[in-house]
Formats: sequence, structure tokens, C-alpha cells
Amino acid sequence: MLFKRSSCFIALLVLAFWTGACSSPSLTTTVEVTGGTIEGVEQDGLLSYKGIPFAAPPVGDLRWKAPAPLEPWTGVKKADAFGPACMQAARAMGNTAPVSEDCLYLNVWTPAKKTGEKLPVIFWIYGGGFSGGSTSTPMYDGTGFANKGVVLVSGAYRVGPFGFLAHPELSSESGKGSGTYGLADMIAGLEWVQENIGRFGGDPSNVTIFGHSAGGMAVNMLAASPVAEGLFHRAICMSGGSFAPLQTSNQAVTGLGIPALEVAESNGEEFLEKLGAADIKAARALSAEEIQNNLGGGMGGGGLRFRPAADGYIVPTDLFSMYQEGRFNDTPILVGNTSDELGSFRGGGNITAAQFEEQIKSQYGPRADVILSAYPHSTDAEAAKSSKELSRDSTFAWSTWTWARLQSEKGNGKAFEYYYDYHAPNADGAGHGSDVPYAFQTLGGGPQGDPKPEDLKLSDMISSYWVNFAKSGDPNGPGLPEWPAFTEDDQKAMVFDAAPGARPVPNLDKLKAFDAYISWLREQ
Repeated sequence: MLFKRSSCFIALLVLAFWTGACSSPSLTTTVEVTGGTIEGVEQDGLLSYKGIPFAAPPVGDLRWKAPAPLEPWTGVKKADAFGPACMQAARAMGNTAPVSEDCLYLNVWTPAKKTGEKLPVIFWIYGGGFSGGSTSTPMYDGTGFANKGVVLVSGAYRVGPFGFLAHPELSSESGKGSGTYGLADMIAGLEWVQENIGRFGGDPSNVTIFGHSAGGMAVNMLAASPVAEGLFHRAICMSGGSFAPLQTSNQAVTGLGIPALEVAESNGEEFLEKLGAADIKAARALSAEEIQNNLGGGMGGGGLRFRPAADGYIVPTDLFSMYQEGRFNDTPILVGNTSDELGSFRGGGNITAAQFEEQIKSQYGPRADVILSAYPHSTDAEAAKSSKELSRDSTFAWSTWTWARLQSEKGNGKAFEYYYDYHAPNADGAGHGSDVPYAFQTLGGGPQGDPKPEDLKLSDMISSYWVNFAKSGDPNGPGLPEWPAFTEDDQKAMVFDAAPGARPVPNLDKLKAFDAYISWLREQ
């Protein structure tokens, strides 16, 4: 009897030992990551870690190079504050951090209690016209997503000439083109996630890339880039994308076009002349402030727009061709845009019917009649409305719709499209970026005052769709209106307005007219 009891006792000890040895350790504020040890903050049941370096500072000889590996640090690095924003106009885009060329840091919010929970991961990429943006913008706080069971990571990337300067010398130096350093930063951040996110309770085999505006355009590029293959498994794009032909001259480009490398290099040579730098070595010797101050006013400054180029490596060529040929990272996608994308950028100016017709004939040439027939302009009021709608469609909505069509036709991953039209009764529509705080659940405190119950309800709905999509690749879930996948034969979008529901893609006749123009342009 004693032997049997002893045997049972020993067996229980062995079982307890192996159970303890094989279970995941508890997640604490102190975590070992690539480079060393960090110490985050615990608050309201969540853990957050801010200002985690994921690459070497891109300064000195590392300026205009792909991100380099970190130098390990000793001791425990405090991870309780955002790192500096990448060089840009100070305090732009809601940024609350100082700006610096030393800016390659990321942040993690997690609800995990143990390291082995394998929670879905969302990797956020901010917008800002590729000339600004920061992870420290309060709107991008990851708490709301973490409270719904995902690990939210936000990563910085170089902007303006620091992130997107192309130049023949730089292309020769790398052997892989130039003008995509900001995208390379995103890829390095995603590689960091693959190596480290399990220590925060995240699942490296379930990563969703998520971006808005320029960040959404970057998501589109990463979705096609062979260099990003395997680093993510779903994609969410809010008001972004670029499926137009490559920009082959410095003439005004339709929509968010990607410049050909030769165009971007020519712009880079012009910018070095403006800097008074004879070559790249001389430009690297300049301070970051000297470079930033030479940009002039406006997005990009000095008449130059710094954005990712088709470098032949990270962005091999135009994205439409890559999708047509099946050369893309096939994942489920969730894409959409707002109803009045460019309203806040237009300064409230009106246009007459005659002016609208003149502009369309000048811009669209032999295909102007196709556009004019789809966009009413018999009165000045109609012309003003059509002008805004054409700007929305050419810059954002056409790429959203085209991406959904290409993914549903060429890929295995499902496509889900949305159209955000929730706005005040006296507004023409929902402005660019007005949907972002609804996804992040960061409403309130702004010029609109405290959110109303209906605002909070819509925010809970949108964020739940986004979280469900990150978990499974499908936004649907209990208590939510059914969101059907987009197909060529059943082109439905989830319309977010006062009474959200799935409906035929809005303005489809206008999108088809613009698509006919792009098809003609591509043939030229």
C-alpha cells in the first residue's frame, strides 16, 4: 500500500514538473528582445512597450541605406516612452515626440498574460503623404485593439528625402535601385516581429499589416513585394493603394502613382543640386536639419514629391502588372475609402460647369468624353460635386475597387471592401482619415467634442470587424451585420453610415468610367 501511494506521489510530482516546464512563462514588464532587455509598463491589465529599437540609427554613412542590424545594449532599456519621430516638420500630423534622424523604433501593446498565447498580431503603418507621420500620434494608441485580444505593433519608417530619395549613385551603390528606404524600414520592423513577437504573446504566423493613406499605399506595395514574402498573412488598407501605370515624367500623375526609377533619380539629382551637394558623400555629410530645411513648403517641398519608387527590388514594377501576372503575396485583404476623401484638402473652392469641362478635356484628352458622361456637370453645383467625386475616385476609390477585383480574381485570399460615409448632416461626406479613430477606438477630445453613443457603437463595430479579420481573415462575427466577400460577379461593399450594411459598391458607374481611361492610358 505504501509502495502504491509512493508511486502515485512520484507520478504526480513528475506530472507537475513537466506541466510546469512545458507551460508558457508569464509575461512581465521585462522582456528579452533582439539587442537586449527592455522594461515596459503595465496598466489596466495591458502591457505596453514603447521606443523599442529594431535597427541601427540610419545616420552618417547609414543614411540612404537599408536598415542595419542593431548594436546590442547592456542593462535594462526603459520602454515607457515613444522614440523620436523620423525627420519631418516638427509636430506635424499630431506627432507628440521630438524629431530625429535616429528614429527606427517600434511599440507593442499586448493583452497576453503568458508568452505562448499566440494572439493575432496587427502591424500598424502610419500615413502622412510619405513626408510626415509618427507612431506617437494619440489617434494611433494601441490600447483599443489590445483590449479586443490582439497584439498591436506600430513601427516608424523614414519619410521625405530620408526615406525616399532616389539617385543614380545610390542605385549603383546598392545594386538594388534606390528610393525605398522607408519601405525597407517597414520590412525590417516585420522581420523584428517574426523574431520577437512570440515573447509578447503574439503569433508570428498570424500577422496583419494595416495602414492608412500613405501607410495604406505602403501596405499595397508590401502586398506585391517579393522582399516582404512570408512576413505577414493579412492586409488592411484604409484609403490607399496604387494601381495606376508608373509615373514616367514629372508631369502631374493620375492618382497615387509610383514613379519609375529614372524619374525618381532625376528628382534626386535636382534635390542634391538644391542642397549644394556635389555627390552623395557630400549630401551624407550635411546635417539632417540642413536637408529638412531645404524642402521648402508643402508635402515633399520644393515641387518634389518624395515617395517610394519602382526600384526594381522592393517594388519591381507597377502593381497592376504584378497582380495580373500573379506575382504578389496572396493573403486576404480588407480595403476601403471614405466618401469625401479630398474635401479637407481642397480649401472649399468651387468650380463652374465650364471650368470643370475645360479641366477634364485638358487632363483626359481623347478620353475626356468618357469621364464627362459619368460625372454630371450641367450646373455649377453638379460640377463642384463631380469635381470632388472624381478626385476621390482617381486618388483612392479606383485603387480600392481595383485591388478588390484583382485579389478576388487572381488570388485565393478573400477580398472585403468598405465605403465609409458616416458624417455630420451638414457635411458633404466623410473626410480623409475620419474613419481611422473609429478603427482604433480613439474618439473624443478633438474639435468634435465627446463622442455620442452612436459614435461609440460604430467604433465598436468597425474595430470588431478589423479584429475579426486579423484573427481569421474574415471580418464577420456574432452581432455584426453580414459582410460578404467581394467578387467580380457580386461587387458588394460594407457601407458604414448611420445604418451600416452591405450594398453594391457605390459610384460603380464612375469607377468603371475612370477604369476605362486607365486601361486606355496603359495601352499608350
